[in-house]
Amino acid sequence: MAWLDREKPKVHPGQKKDTPSGLWKKCTHCHEVIFKKDFIMNQWVCPKCSFHYPLPSLQRIQGFLDGDSFKELDKDLVSNDPLQFSDSKTYKERLDIAFKKTGHKDAILTGRGKLHGKHVQLGIFNFDFMGGSMGSVVGQKITNLFERAAKKKEPAIIVTASGGARMQEGIVSLMQMARTCAALTQLRENGVPFISILAHPTTGGVAASFAMLGDVNIAEPGALIGFAGPRVIEQTIGETLPEGFQRSEYLLEHGMVDMICHRDSLRLRVSQILAILAAKLPQYAQS
Repeated sequence: MAWLDREKPKVHPGQKKDTPSGLWKKCTHCHEVIFKKDFIMNQWVCPKCSFHYPLPSLQRIQGFLDGDSFKELDKDLVSNDPLQFSDSKTYKERLDIAFKKTGHKDAILTGRGKLHGKHVQLGIFNFDFMGGSMGSVVGQKITNLFERAAKKKEPAIIVTASGGARMQEGIVSLMQMARTCAALTQLRENGVPFISILAHPTTGGVAASFAMLGDVNIAEPGALIGFAGPRVIEQTIGETLPEGFQRSEYLLEHGMVDMICHRDSLRLRVSQILAILAAKLPQYAQS
């Protein structure tokens, strides 16, 4: 047979075969080396210690909603730089850098999709876009999301990961706290549930507004959740904070969140909650 006569490449003593790059990842939490494919299949959660890494918006949608059901809305909204802000870079330059880094025009992706066959209005923050900060565009997209949910009688779900208000928009950014909460009130008046999913980190003006006003607040394990960070609080009050302060587990123990849910169970858990909270909505009453 010809294949028996094929000359095999010679391996010299001490010669090492090159391992393809990008196959492995070292967990920054448990320091174990994990197969990167397993890490991605596990929705960016370490299979060894269950540490939850920030999950890009599109990957989260794929793991959370029914396949190919998501339709992005308000995707062309872009900030008009209301204050003409500039520090070491202009605000427009920072927006361009964030766009090139993420492929998105601002820090939240919103749209409509299906969760176990039922339509929902979904918003997902992208922390890689200027720290997930909330400016006029983020506020507008969240307001639109709540208003669509109220009009269509479809549950609203938002996954937050934010450093808070966007300093480059000043008071305009701070106004989004009141604006989103007002839109959420409209949702409540129409009897439509809102599920808030708090990912790491959820802080500042986002935590101080709509993010903590869900009918059910669900935190991912180990997420930092609060208004000011622990270091700032310690410097302000001059005291050492308890271990794990402002983490999901501490907040659950003190009644600030309703539950902690592992990412691989999130889709099913939210669907079960909505089956109860949205029982009076037409699409849920039929099932």
